Amino acid sequence: MSRTARLFQLMQALRSGSSPKTSVQLAQDLGVSPRTVHRDIDALRGLGAVIDGEAGFGFTLIEDATLPPLGFTDDELEALVLGLREVQSIGDPGLVEAASAVLRKLQGRLPQRQSHRLSHAVLAATRLNRPPQPTINVADLRQATWDERPIEFAYTDAKGDNTRRRVSPLSIVYMDRASVLLSWCHLRQDFRVFRLDRMGEMSVTDESFRPNRIPMLRKALARIRADREAAEGESAS
Repeated sequence: MSRTARLFQLMQALRSGSSPKTSVQLAQDLGVSPRTVHRDIDALRGLGAVIDGEAGFGFTLIEDATLPPLGFTDDELEALVLGLREVQSIGDPGLVEAASAVLRKLQGRLPQRQSHRLSHAVLAATRLNRPPQPTINVADLRQATWDERPIEFAYTDAKGDNTRRRVSPLSIVYMDRASVLLSWCHLRQDFRVFRLDRMGEMSVTDESFRPNRIPMLRKALARIRADREAAEGESAS
């Protein structure tokens, strides 16, 4: 590993997790000796990073000179924490890990007062009954949606009937009781919603429906709003 790469990894280690971190802990994380960690700490300080602590007491990153300070009001910070905690409660495994990584990065990059506020945020989010776990790789589904590539998958509906579907994925929606895919179904030639926990054997095709995802998504959402308004009108009459 080059020295530049090692310094970058050391900075990442100082940003993440609880502080202070001893040279022994950092050495284990990086696969180097504690003596090397001490030398690299001095190098980072020379580059402008403000790192508190010393040998035997551990080190804490106070200010990272490589990044401009993030500007958040206290309410904005609480909103960020609440949103990320919600992702940790309802997201698929990839998003849960991503939300945790964002919280760790924020912890290391915020000014000290707000870093403390993030650690002890007033707001929290939890779910006593989490949505069922998806039975497909949601990271692959997200990528296919971004790339605007149709997908194929096996699907089991609420009645237990099994079908094979080919759809153009438009959006993934995390709802209270299930996470769903909003899509254009090639079989039904209409917009359809599929629960991620009922999908299986998913594959991504080599075709593309770019640049139609956004216009199709707008039409799908307009249809959903119209159907909801019609249902509300009928219940009120």
